[in-house]
Amino acid sequence: MREYYAQRAREYELVYHKPHRQQALRRIEAWLTEVFADRCVLEIASGTGWWVPHAAARAAAWWATDLNPETLAVAQAKTLPASVRFAQVDAYTLQGLPDERFDACFAGCWWSHVPLQRLDTWLASVHAALPVGARVVMLDNAYVEGDSTPVTRFDEHGNGYQRRSLLDGSQHEVLKNFPSQAEVLARLGPRAEAVRWHDFGYYWAVDYRLDR
Repeated sequence: MREYYAQRAREYELVYHKPHRQQALRRIEAWLTEVFADRCVLEIASGTGWWVPHAAARAAAWWATDLNPETLAVAQAKTLPASVRFAQVDAYTLQGLPDERFDACFAGCWWSHVPLQRLDTWLASVHAALPVGARVVMLDNAYVEGDSTPVTRFDEHGNGYQRRSLLDGSQHEVLKNFPSQAEVLARLGPRAEAVRWHDFGYYWAVDYRLDR
């Protein structure tokens, strides 16, 4: 997965240029601006930083983190709010996390790449890094027949895989899950309060507040 996204860094955002997705993307961008206003936000697996210009527009502080220097370089080249900072951080271990008191967290299009057998542990580690009252937003792709890349196989844990091609002609198998609303909500754990589900057509999002 790391090697695939390193190779895909320069062409990653082509997926966001599909004309029929533009209305949904504008709705999401406006919503994220409001959600994170005045917050100190930890973004996990920020990739090329597609969401950052809008989501961080009114944030007090925004740390965009990713494991790949290739994708971080694309993000850093953007025109971004002054509140944005970058750090190379492993999304699973959170090693390299800056010494900051975050009161919000965002992960865009990352949940679907976390193996099902690691999902509970990953969520627990994210929640452990945040204080009571923190706002959390998870955003990801919904499966839309005829538009989404088909899932070609499932492994013994129930993880789905897609076959993807890059512009250089190389072929890659990528783990990609499309959870239902019920499956997402069941994973959030006992600290999730005031949970809200959002259907953006080609995307879904869940936001909640951490308690205890």
